[in-house]
Amino acid sequence: MPRYKLLIEYDGGPYRGWQYQADGPTVQDAIETAIEKFDGRRVTIQGAGRTDAGVHALGQVAHADLQGEHDGGTVLDALNFYLRPEPIAILAAERVGDDFNARFSATKRHYLYRIVNRRPDLTLDLPRAWRVARPLDIAAMREGARRLTGHHDFTTFRSTECQAKSPMKTLDRLEIETEGWNVNVIVSARSFLHNQVRSMVGSLVHVGEGKWSPDDLAAVLAARDRTACGQVAPPQGLYLVRVDY
Repeated sequence: MPRYKLLIEYDGGPYRGWQYQADGPTVQDAIETAIEKFDGRRVTIQGAGRTDAGVHALGQVAHADLQGEHDGGTVLDALNFYLRPEPIAILAAERVGDDFNARFSATKRHYLYRIVNRRPDLTLDLPRAWRVARPLDIAAMREGARRLTGHHDFTTFRSTECQAKSPMKTLDRLEIETEGWNVNVIVSARSFLHNQVRSMVGSLVHVGEGKWSPDDLAAVLAARDRTACGQVAPPQGLYLVRVDY
């Protein structure tokens, strides 16, 4: 059966996450339903990352094995047709070899976390970012981010439900960029633990608000204790931006 690589954008707000859930709709289920309407049978697709409920994607990747031979443009247009009116778009579709796996062939994943640092409530960005009302010390947050970069035991920033075999991860990039009220946290690694990005962002906000120093954050990391973690940032500010292969 021919294998296709799909590049996917979605609004995570209406969904219980990427992967199947018994208690609500998921992105995976919506795409598999569209594939069944187009290709004539139900298939299980594999995504590069299992985004949580409410998390968005600008560049999620999945692979699907279809029974029919189609060019990429046909797959693209057909799936987008059957996905309507779901807030999911297939941005690209291409035929790939059977050895391609959206999850295991990935070499790096890139996430963006959007904070809006202002006292007024959010309007247009309400389901798209986290409003932090207290002024943030960006220099302190950047120093804290440097303490987290590199190869560490990230148990403190790992959900108790995480199924990864090891808490050891290498964080290649953790940078903070600002523009006006917008504070963008940019994160890159080969792979992440469950809730790792949101946990790190929440703890960095503790630093920015003056509740913790960068040294405190380093101590929290070294504790390797989930109960030492700060707040977990809400899901609506997180975006899976790109997956490298």
